[in-house]
Amino acid sequence: MRGNPSRREFLRWATWGTAGAALGLSTTVGLPRAGSWAAGYAAQQTGGRNAAIRLGGPVFNPPADPEALALAHRRLGYRAAYCPAVSLNDKDRIRELSQAFTKHDVVIAEVGRWCNLLESDPQKRKANLERVIEGLALADELGALCCVNIAGSFNREVWYGPHPDNLSPAFFEQAVENARAIIDAVRPKRAKFSYEMMGWSLPDSPDSYLELIRAIDRPAFAVHLDPCNLINSPRRFYQNTALLEECFEKLGPWIVSCHAKDVAWEVEMQIHFREVTLGTGQLDYRTYLRRLAELPQNPPLMIEHMASPEEYDRSRLYLFELGKEIGISFGEPIV
Repeated sequence: MRGNPSRREFLRWATWGTAGAALGLSTTVGLPRAGSWAAGYAAQQTGGRNAAIRLGGPVFNPPADPEALALAHRRLGYRAAYCPAVSLNDKDRIRELSQAFTKHDVVIAEVGRWCNLLESDPQKRKANLERVIEGLALADELGALCCVNIAGSFNREVWYGPHPDNLSPAFFEQAVENARAIIDAVRPKRAKFSYEMMGWSLPDSPDSYLELIRAIDRPAFAVHLDPCNLINSPRRFYQNTALLEECFEKLGPWIVSCHAKDVAWEVEMQIHFREVTLGTGQLDYRTYLRRLAELPQNPPLMIEHMASPEEYDRSRLYLFELGKEIGISFGEPIV
């Protein structure tokens, strides 16, 4: 159990409340602010469910039965899950999944709707927008924490690829307009909508994410944290501890879900970073886990982009061992 909050922790939460007010967010952003420290801290002191990080990842060859699927996550030590396959129109299955996952303490972290909201073809762009609206509606019905997508790309060859205008004011304005349109179409009661961070498109930094939060100005807009995606230069690669600290200091109250992967530098005549199995790259997971465990809203940490089930297992076990080493729990698996 943790003792009383340190002076540093107290100041951090107080600073977050002040920062939110300075951004004009104190009454408009729906995620927990400094005042929620009391609830999170009380839950930890009393052994509540916020006492451990919720780790999640895919279940391979998933059973169709909702109860069996929830238990399959728990047997892997997961207390968070990606959204199972289900249609927004299938109300019975949505109810069954929600009940089973709640019964076994598995949070559905995110509904991914990966498509280009800045598609050059107007009809395709409209269809993509409708797909994300449906994803947020599904997240709200199911009780998932968020629906997530990237903000898009002006690249006409690769839907998520780089383009000089992906860092422009026009891109920013379109990202704001799309987020508002998605949220206003659904008016979710519990799920959030979020953009994934990218290395070559906005939001590409904690500051640019704060600018989006302020401009979108919707309680249902939240932060999806993927620090590996922000590592796009030698400076950020070598100073990723400072990058992690900045992300949590500036964005902490609005983080709704996180991705876990690792990054390595493949040395050649140009800079080439690549995603690797957790623990074999350079991301400072000690800092990542420590800062994530401090958040009272208990955002899930979702392993992604591993090449095989075996890589997911190695990544999962790496986090369990590191957690033991630094005193951070992920909860007990069900055998």
